[in-house]
Parts: sequence; C-alpha cells; structure tokens
Amino acid sequence: MRTLISNVTIVNEGKSTIGSVIISANKIIEVHTGGRKPGHKCDETIDGTGMYLLPGVIDDHVHFREPGLTHKATIYSETIAAAAGGVTSFMEMPNTSPATTTVAALQDKFKRAAKDSLINYSFYFGATNSNSHLFGKLNRRKICGIKLFMGSSTGNMLVDGADALDAVFSNANLPIAVHCEDTDIINANARKYKKEHGEELDVTFHPLIRSEKACYKSLKRAVELAKKHDKQLHVLHISTERELKLLSSKSIDKKNITAEVTPAHLTFCDKDYSRLGAHIKCNPAIKTEADREALREAVRNGKIDIIGTDHAPHLPKEKEGGALKATSGMPSIQYSLPSMLRLVDEGVFTIEQIVEKMCHTPAEYFKIDKRGFIKKGYMADLVLVAPNSPYTVTKEDILSPCKWSPFEGETFNWKVVRTWVNGECVYNNGTVDTTIRGKALRFNR
Repeated sequence: MRTLISNVTIVNEGKSTIGSVIISANKIIEVHTGGRKPGHKCDETIDGTGMYLLPGVIDDHVHFREPGLTHKATIYSETIAAAAGGVTSFMEMPNTSPATTTVAALQDKFKRAAKDSLINYSFYFGATNSNSHLFGKLNRRKICGIKLFMGSSTGNMLVDGADALDAVFSNANLPIAVHCEDTDIINANARKYKKEHGEELDVTFHPLIRSEKACYKSLKRAVELAKKHDKQLHVLHISTERELKLLSSKSIDKKNITAEVTPAHLTFCDKDYSRLGAHIKCNPAIKTEADREALREAVRNGKIDIIGTDHAPHLPKEKEGGALKATSGMPSIQYSLPSMLRLVDEGVFTIEQIVEKMCHTPAEYFKIDKRGFIKKGYMADLVLVAPNSPYTVTKEDILSPCKWSPFEGETFNWKVVRTWVNGECVYNNGTVDTTIRGKALRFNR
C-alpha cells in the first residue's frame, strides 16, 4: 500500500518547504518539494494543506517502569501515550526492578518491548559499582548507551567511588548517559534546611536541596573523567546556567561531550512550585527563571544538543508530600512535542530547531540507522501536526494510567493529527491502533 501525504509543509534539515511524501512498505519512497509531483500512483491520499510533517520524535530518555514497577506504567501503556504525542522511538532507562544491570535483565526488556511496544525501542544498560566488566558483552548495534547515576536519584544505582567511576569510564564502549548531582552536597543541604525549618519541608526547598552547586560539582567530575578516558559523555537533564560553562557549542560531530534538556526545564521555573507543587518535582530540580532562560539560549546556540523528556510516571498518591517525601518525576511524553511547539509560537525557538533537537540530533548522536529525517529510503517514522488547533489538556485526555500531567489545564495550539511508525499509522485523530508494534532500533556502530 502506498500513502501520499500531499500539500504539506515538510520540516527537515533546517528548512520548511511545501511538498509531498509517499510512504510504502515501512519506508519513505519519495519526497517532493518545489512543485514537483509524485511519480507513483497511491492507494491513499492525505491532504496536508495547512499542516506540518515532521520526522517522528526520538526520545532519548524515558522511564516506562517495566518490569517491577508496573503499578505506575508499562511499556504498552506509555507507548500508547508516546504515539499520541508524535514520539516514534524511545530509549529507556535501567532503574526498574530488577535494575537493567545484567545481560539477562537487558534481554528481558527487549522481549517485553517486542511483545508490547507500539513504537521503536532501545534500552540503556545500567552501570553499577561492580559490573563494568559486562560492557564488552553488550551488542553495540542494539544498545543505545550506558546509564550512569553520579547522583542518588530513584532506583538506588548510585556510582560515586573513584575506582568504580574510573572502571565505568575506562571500560565503556558506548555513549555514557549521566545523571549528575553530588549526593554529599544534597544530603548536607537537606540536613541544613531540616534543622532550620523542621522535618516537613515544602516542595519549594527542592531546588535548594538539589542545588546548582550539587549539579555543577558532579558534572565537572564527569567531564574530567570523559576527557581523561576520551569517551563519549551525554549529560542528561541539564538544569542550571552554571553547568553550561562546561559545555561546547561545536557541531554534534565535533564534540565528545553533549547535553540534553527536558521540556519541563524549558517550560517551568521555581515560580511555578507555588502553582503546581510536587507535580513539577523532578531530579535534578527545576530551578530559577534565569536558569530556564539560559537553557533556552543554550538550545539556540548549540550548547544543548537534544530535548528528551525524562518521562517518569508516578501514581498521584506518590506525589503527595513536600521536598523530601513526594516522589520525583513526572509524565510528559504525550505533551512533549505540543509543549515545545508552543514555545515556537512564543518565539522562543523555531520549528526547525525543535525538529533538530528532538528528531535529527538524537538520530545523529546515537547513530540510529535510517531514522530521524524525512529522506528517501529512510524508515517512515513521521508525525503530522496542525497549528491553530487549540485544545486544553484534561484528565480524560491523559493516556498514561497515572492520569495526571503537569500540563493538565494548559492550552496548546498545536495538535498531533497522525503518527506513523515504520509506515503504519499508529495514531489518527484521537484513535490509537494498539495492534501495531515497533521495531528494535539499530545503531551504525
């Protein structure tokens, strides 16, 4: 079957051009711009007039909670939400139960995804204090990277001893995706504020406990280790202006140290805790308005390379409490693309920059085979979005079973109309085809 998407604005490789795309047998077989007409007859034609066709979003940072934490979410449930948000590929983190720190646990996740994932997938292998000898057993064409927690977060996978960190960096044969926060500073801050203000600290203390200093000290150490061992370092969820001083604005193919930012850190700031409370509590913490503006500028100037969600669903009852009791993390994958397109409307970014950071660069950095671009011969992972289509997010709209979102009540002007995964329409105007299954990502390494 051939599908023609006609008269649509194609956003690809820094340009937005009206044209048409034909997909067939999982792939893009024609891309036409500048008035050229398709050369094949098609079985289905979709009129894209007034709409935009983007490469499917590649989310390099999600927590889908399976196995062991399926009371929060599953691969199946979260890929339904992802498809509705225009996300066609994900890379999932290892802090599940059991943690993905053995080859057997990693293989189990791939089996689960093959059975249940509606979109394309890969998984990080989790580093521990004693498993770096396993890195050589990992399939570099199948595994996206090694996840390293250099700060205590959720999942009890902290690696902070000098010898253990040296072993991780020296043995790594894949990009090292790192969570940088200094645990000693965090613990000292918590003791200080509890002594001054009591045991029940309001959520507004969260960015003071997980402070700029904690982020900077840990990142500085990670950068030093990456340079010492000449390894690829991918810094997850940058949250402060000061950290940006450790990063370069070189093009993605000329730097070994890259960075990611989340839609939450680009959208919210510490002023929003009074309005949203623990719904925006995450690690590292959302910090000041000045930090948020610096992160936005870093997306524009190339110091930040990728926008990934850190999608982390929790049940509402798990988000109760303040800075010390409420669980950190939020579901965001369904609204990551609409929230970033809202920043396009506000003049913060261009739509071409959003496509670069959410589609092109994840594919380039991780060396994903034939995805992330609208090109002839590439896999047909595509998302059709409509501007000037306002809607307000309600609880009923939220597809993750946790049934809440920091974006609940927000109005977005951009609507995801259709999402194709490997040429199959998995999402169409509010309806998800739950019979479709994605494929394991392949990496050109």
